[in-house]
Amino acid sequence: MLRPSGRVSLLALAATISGCGSDKTPTQLQPPPPPVTFLTFGTVSPGDAHTCGITTDGTSYCWGDNSDGQLGNATASDWLTPAKVSGGLSFITLDAGSRHTCAVTTVGAPYCWGHNAEGELGDGTTTDHATPTAARGGLELVAVSASSTHTCGLTTRGAIYCWGNNSYGQLGDSTTTQRSSPVPVAGGLRFAAVSTGYLHTCGITVGGTAYCWGYNFDGQLGDGTTTDRSSPVAVLGGLTIVAVRSGYLHTCGITADSAAYCWGDNRSGQLGDGTTINQTSPVAVQSGLKFELVSAGYASSCGVTNAGTAYCWGRNSRGELGNGTTTDRLTPTPVQSSALGRGALTVITLNTGGGHTCLITSDAAAYCWGLNGNGQLGDGTTTDRSTPVRVAP
Repeated sequence: MLRPSGRVSLLALAATISGCGSDKTPTQLQPPPPPVTFLTFGTVSPGDAHTCGITTDGTSYCWGDNSDGQLGNATASDWLTPAKVSGGLSFITLDAGSRHTCAVTTVGAPYCWGHNAEGELGDGTTTDHATPTAARGGLELVAVSASSTHTCGLTTRGAIYCWGNNSYGQLGDSTTTQRSSPVPVAGGLRFAAVSTGYLHTCGITVGGTAYCWGYNFDGQLGDGTTTDRSSPVAVLGGLTIVAVRSGYLHTCGITADSAAYCWGDNRSGQLGDGTTINQTSPVAVQSGLKFELVSAGYASSCGVTNAGTAYCWGRNSRGELGNGTTTDRLTPTPVQSSALGRGALTVITLNTGGGHTCLITSDAAAYCWGLNGNGQLGDGTTTDRSTPVRVAP
C-alpha cells in the first residue's frame, strides 16, 4: 500500500490522483449504511385492506388502509410499512377486521379501534376511534375475532360475547338487534374457540363440536340449510373439530385427525374439494395432506400442514394463493416457499384476510402476499404480489 511521506497531505494526494492537479473537490468517503433490522412477529392478522401484528417483544403494529383509524396510531393516513399502535398497551392477541381492529391485553381486557358505525368497537357508542378504546362489560377474554362490522370474544370461562351489527343474527343472542356493547351468545354452550366471518360467526365447544350462526345464504353455517340463524346451530357431519375459521361466505375447519373440511360458498373453488359447487355441510379438502391449521378469506383459503408447509386454494386473480400465478385453484397448491428467505424455514402460523394472506416463519419473520392497493402487505409499496414478500423494517 502506498503511503504519503513528508508534508504531502492525503487530500492533496487524492486530488492529484483523481483530478490530475485540478481544483476539483475529491469524492468524500461515505459511511456504510446501517444494517437493516426487521421486526420479528409472534402474531400477524390480515384484515380487509390492512394488517396488524404483535412483535416478539409485545409491541403492536399495523399497516395498510387507515381511512377509519383501523391502524390505531391516531392518524387517518395509510401506512405502507408497520406503524406502532398508540396507547402503550401490551396485547397478547389481536384480530384485524374489515375496517376495525380488536385486541386483548395481558390481563384479558378487550380493546378495539377504527370504524364503529355499527357498534363493532363495543364501547357503547357508534363513534370511530383512531386509538385503542376499551370495550364495555368488564370481560376477561382469551381471544377476540373481528369481522366486517361485528366482533366476538371468548371469555376465560368459555362463554362467547359479541357486539356490533346483528342484521342476520351474527351476534348469536337470538335477536337481530344491533349492539354497541357485548352481549352473550345464547344457548349456554361452553366454547374453546370463536371466529367471525363477514356476516356469520362460528365456534367450537370444548367437546369439539362446531356451531355457527348468522347469515347462511351460501350454506356457510354448515347445518345443511341456507336459513339464517340468530343462535348457534350445530355443523353437520359428526366431525370432531379442533380449529375453525370463518371467511367471507364460507367456513373451514380442522378435525382431530388433521383433515381439512370447508363449507359454504365455492364459486372460486375456495372449499378445495375440486369443484365450484356450494356446499351446505362440510366437504373434505381434496389433498391427502395433514393440516395443522386452516384459514378462510374472501374467496380463497389457506392452510399449514403438520410439516410446516403452506398451501392455498380458490380465487387467485390478485395473487392470493402465493404460488407465483394468478390462476384459480380448486385444490390446495403450495405457496412458493423459495420466497421465504434462507434455508428450509417452516411456517408456524398463517391468516387470510380480504384479498391477502400473511404468515410467520420459524425465525419469527412475517411475510404477506396478494392484494396490496393500500399497502396491506407492508413491503413499502402498493404493488400486488403473487409470492410472499417480507414485511418491511
